[in-house]
Amino acid sequence: MSLKKTNQSGLAWILLACGISILWGSTMGPAATRWVDFKAVYYGTRCLIEHHNPYNVIELDRVYRSEGGKPPFESIRDHMGITLYVNLPATFLFVAPFALLPWGPAHVLWITLTAVVFILAALLTWNLAASYSPRVTLFLLCILLANCEAFFVAGNTAGIVVSLCVIAVWCLLRERFVPVGILCLALSLAIKPHDAGLVWLYFLLAGGIYRKRALQSLFITAILSFSAMLWVSHVAPSWIGDWQNNMAAISSHGGLNDPSINSITGRTGGMVISLQSALSVFRDDPRFYNPISYAVCGALLLIWSVFTLRYRFSLDKAWIALAVAVPLTMLVTYHRPWDAKLLLLTIPACAMLWARGGATGWIALLLNGAGIVMTADLPLTLFTILTNNMQIPITGLPGQMLTAVLMRPVPLILLAMSVFYLWIYLHSDPERARS
Repeated sequence: MSLKKTNQSGLAWILLACGISILWGSTMGPAATRWVDFKAVYYGTRCLIEHHNPYNVIELDRVYRSEGGKPPFESIRDHMGITLYVNLPATFLFVAPFALLPWGPAHVLWITLTAVVFILAALLTWNLAASYSPRVTLFLLCILLANCEAFFVAGNTAGIVVSLCVIAVWCLLRERFVPVGILCLALSLAIKPHDAGLVWLYFLLAGGIYRKRALQSLFITAILSFSAMLWVSHVAPSWIGDWQNNMAAISSHGGLNDPSINSITGRTGGMVISLQSALSVFRDDPRFYNPISYAVCGALLLIWSVFTLRYRFSLDKAWIALAVAVPLTMLVTYHRPWDAKLLLLTIPACAMLWARGGATGWIALLLNGAGIVMTADLPLTLFTILTNNMQIPITGLPGQMLTAVLMRPVPLILLAMSVFYLWIYLHSDPERARS
């Protein structure tokens, strides 16, 4: 098959996979739970525009109800997710143009923007990876892209942040539309630094022109964040304390962001996928699982950082470095499966290793495939339904290990991915080392 036909066929399959997520996601689910995450940032920003404190649950709830929120069949979990506001202030600046509009056109424009940047990110990923192995690239891409319904059901900002991060990587590594890439990286970093942070860190550590661009992105992020904090501080001088209280409440035992199995979302397809969620099976205590998670992830991050600083930049090495950073990003702190769509940035490394042949190509394909499938919306939901009906003994070390594998496979797979790609990264050619 010619390169032109391969590209045409690949683009058709990619658009079909994206269309499945967009159409199914935007039309499925009961009206009460649809757009829950966008409602949070929309009504939070409306609250601020109306000179109320969005980090104060009572004030935000009052604005939400006054504008037609809280239908009688809305669950306590969804209502808490909307009124317990924890997003960073920079999000207000990004959402403000939508919040100035009534709910109807605002959420239509939000889904349109999400769909546009989502499709663009998918096409750019194909452009980055297909030259290595179009079949492997298309296989992994279609699985991931057809399982992004959560972006269009809940309207989480991750749909835009992940897409902007992928667009930024394409612009910076392809050396095209560089100012756009710098802006996209800055926006993703300002809205969800825990998603884009390690990607930004790679460019900083890579040195040369990439460090300059990383610093330019950071400068824009700082301006956006500082401007947003001035706005919030003017309206609500006590917002920092309220934000800390909301973070404590939402992360408390059994809360929305609690990583344990027994949390509100612990047995759903929206579970927390950080390393803490797997370790909590052994001992459900933040004083146990947080230090271990930080120690494991910190050690991997330190090795990766030192190695990145020591070696000259190359495109092949950049893909491996990002394939280490992306799964590690999901493990360090609170993330959910929709954040893991950032695994788009691991597909070029997998396709490259597959093209080289040998055992490493097979391992890369198996790990990437497992990571993408187990964070895919439909397979993960089906998996949780099946495992929730299992009777698993959780007493004793063997039972706890079985529970971690069956109930929390995602962080274990992501950890295996990060360790594998780090091993590949460490065994790169030594002649590339900086003098």
